[in-house]
Amino acid sequence: MDELAIFTNIGTALNGGDPTEAERLSRDVLARTPDHVDALLALALSLHAQYRTDEALGALSRLTQIQPDSGVHWSNYAKILAEAGHAEESEAAWRRAMACDPDDPEPRIQLGQMLVARKEYAAARDMLLDAFERDREAPRARILAARACALALDFRGCEDLLAAWRTWLPLDEAALQVELARYLLLLADAPGAQFALQELLAREPDVADARILLARVEERLNLLDEAQAVLQPLDAMALSEPVRRQVNSTRALLALRQGDPGRARTLLEQSGPTQDADYPYWFELASVCDKLGDAAAAMHALAEGHARQIAEFRHAAPDIFAADALPLPGAVRTITPEEFARWPSYRAPDSRDSPIIVVGFPRSGTTLLEQMLDAHPRLQSMDETPFFERLAGKLRAHDPRILDDLSVLRQYDCDELRKRYFLLTAERIARRADTQLVDKNPLNMLWLPMIYRLFPAAKFILCVRHPCDVILSCYMQNFRSAVLGAACENLERLARAYVQAMHTWLQHASVIQPDVLVSRYEDLVADTPAQTRRIANHLDLDDATPMLRFDAHAREKVHITTPSYSQVIEPVNARALGRWQRYREWFEPVLPILQPMLDHWGYSTDRA
Repeated sequence: MDELAIFTNIGTALNGGDPTEAERLSRDVLARTPDHVDALLALALSLHAQYRTDEALGALSRLTQIQPDSGVHWSNYAKILAEAGHAEESEAAWRRAMACDPDDPEPRIQLGQMLVARKEYAAARDMLLDAFERDREAPRARILAARACALALDFRGCEDLLAAWRTWLPLDEAALQVELARYLLLLADAPGAQFALQELLAREPDVADARILLARVEERLNLLDEAQAVLQPLDAMALSEPVRRQVNSTRALLALRQGDPGRARTLLEQSGPTQDADYPYWFELASVCDKLGDAAAAMHALAEGHARQIAEFRHAAPDIFAADALPLPGAVRTITPEEFARWPSYRAPDSRDSPIIVVGFPRSGTTLLEQMLDAHPRLQSMDETPFFERLAGKLRAHDPRILDDLSVLRQYDCDELRKRYFLLTAERIARRADTQLVDKNPLNMLWLPMIYRLFPAAKFILCVRHPCDVILSCYMQNFRSAVLGAACENLERLARAYVQAMHTWLQHASVIQPDVLVSRYEDLVADTPAQTRRIANHLDLDDATPMLRFDAHAREKVHITTPSYSQVIEPVNARALGRWQRYREWFEPVLPILQPMLDHWGYSTDRA
């Protein structure tokens, strides 16, 4: 039998599920020609198909010795080494494959995945971005690079990589499509995540991970009945224990939304976290315990959640956790009255053509106020995005000294930065010509000098709430931002971050004197009609009535991106007022830190 016929038979045996015959034929060739490359590869494949991994590795190792410059041989060797649990040897083989064929993205993809597993997120991002550059059209490289960007807290990079995701569907790999949906949700595109998962389940209804994630997406969209329905088929499936725990924790989330915190707690405690790094589990358990009035259990769960979250964030942003790091990194240094007096006056938009800037420490009622403003037909809000931080990043990249002395900006510079600002906002919202833009981002309070430099006529609204309620609410949040996550590491650091941010605002406001209205959350809740009229007057709006129907307006929205998504679809209520009093014993040590701001805003710490 000639060689062509032999290898045809080997291929037929392998494809037909007869690896023992393929092995016999391969060994016959190797008995005559010990270093026959094709026979060695066929032998390796046949041995691997019989689960004889060590023997397969021997054949593949021999191939790398015969043809050491073949990236294909090193890649095959690396794959089987990984399967056999030889991680270091596999990594070395992938690096040889990468050196042999620099244009092949696969070795970089595999090395990037290894770096992710080791939690070397910045290095993983760089490696996977290199893979993407070698095949910019391949969805797999884009999605895996986007995942690494997100783990490295580079959310803009993640967003850019996934921008064209709709053109990729359907993806051949179900797991890859689930991963795509996971990061669309992280980027606040819940409708997009819903679409990707529904498309997948229409083709492959038994993908359990897709059903679990879709239920969480639909909860995020306030579609609670739909979320329950998508989980139902999982009851008839044979699921692994970790997957079953994910089902239970998702049902717990839905039970909490449906007003049954007792069942939610039972489900969560039965399931437990899926892994040590599963910090979202502890935040969900804390929320349930809070609803049940079990403050001690809630604080215990929060301590566990923050500890695990911080451990993850340290891998992505170690500088934030340096011993000399501020509780909340400052945006710009403090500006003195003498420096402000040196700022030149330039042409700038009037108040009507400037954005309305809504600021305040997170969880101070900024989302409630934003939804009220967005309900007015003359106003238009958008997803919370750090536009001014991005503009500052451009300046910093050009010359870091600019942010220390904004007086150096020329008319042309300010015009270009404003143009860039409106281009960025246009990516987030389809503007209506008859509306004024509302830019709500709580920590824009740190960027007051930058905002004022570009929009000196802008109207500001500063949202204020009892500092202790703010601190408690922040501490209970699973923030994706490493800056906020680090600030919430414990109550003491969080209290110092609050004081730092508020002091920065007050100092800059005293120098710059922006056109600002203070909106106190407690007053807004106590007399909503009067406070909305006050806000409307500040913004030169004739009629405040539409703002009172904000809850109906919010329910009509496809998606609300902030942690308050489940609250702002309800009418104004006073349930959250004074909630911190239930946690008073944990707050006693931090009250002295907060005292200057309690005094400034006139809040009491007397027992309720």
